[in-house]
Amino acid sequence: MDSNNSVALIQDRFQKAGRILVLSHIRPDGDAVGSVLGLGLALQEVGKQVQMVIADGVPVSLKHLPGSELIRNGPNGEVDLIICLDCSDQDRLGNALEGYPLPDINIDHHATNQGFAQINLIDTAAVSTTEIIYTHLMAWGLPLTKMVADALLTGLITDTIGFRTSNISSKALRMAADLLEAGSDLSNLYHLALVNRTYEAIRFWGAGLSLLERDGSIIWTTLSMADRKSVGYGGRDDADLINLLSAISGVEICLVFVEQPNGRVKVSWRSVLGIDVSQVAMSFGGGGHPVAAGAEITGNLEEIRSQVLQETFCLIRDNHKQYHMDGIKK
Repeated sequence: MDSNNSVALIQDRFQKAGRILVLSHIRPDGDAVGSVLGLGLALQEVGKQVQMVIADGVPVSLKHLPGSELIRNGPNGEVDLIICLDCSDQDRLGNALEGYPLPDINIDHHATNQGFAQINLIDTAAVSTTEIIYTHLMAWGLPLTKMVADALLTGLITDTIGFRTSNISSKALRMAADLLEAGSDLSNLYHLALVNRTYEAIRFWGAGLSLLERDGSIIWTTLSMADRKSVGYGGRDDADLINLLSAISGVEICLVFVEQPNGRVKVSWRSVLGIDVSQVAMSFGGGGHPVAAGAEITGNLEEIRSQVLQETFCLIRDNHKQYHMDGIKK
């Protein structure tokens, strides 16, 4: 199904539905929360009954967004339309759809998206899912209020790490300018989403940095449940430590292993341009972007770390071998 057809079908479903469920993935980032709020609030503006759901709720770092208090951990009652945002795999929805059918609409920008809905609007050229929503907002007959703009801009800021990722485009920058004209305060949203950190989050970073390891151009660290408890950090993520590690000079791949409840481990990868870590993530049941990917794996922390590092080192070795072969061909 081509994207133009998907956009038209989505518009038709929006018009016909009265009770709409909008949701995104567990351990939500700024793009997940921004997408849910941006689309959810816009649909409310045209008279729709909207439930906004994220199984893990809204992280503290994003609770400043207007409307974030409307996001619940699960849906309630009957709905006419289910929309999944910024989620490449339905398993990443957690238990948010327990007792409900699969999503009717799937809007995302991850290259590893499995197209699991009836209507799938996947644009891998978009730097964030909020960019896709913004692009089609007018075609869908939805308004761009200040609250909607704040949500969409937050998704754009966070998924590009403040317009610093290699996929940043002139289109995305024009989108940011339009959202500023709609009333958003870029400097404030930037500070709250990317700069401001809680005391507990910084202490959590300290636990991870104290265990940082390096082998060649790969670095990694581990955050255990005990680390989280000892510093009083309430989230189940790495408090964005992975983005700090990705700034280290001479590193091609960095990883963070975060122990989860129920015998699972969340693994995050970041890489330099030209090394596709999403393929490794997919081999462990995850996905994401070529330079930013993740997976949640069941098993023992030490065993998972060993297996993941082995596969990641194979990726580096194969990449360097290919680079060498390409150089010989030239």
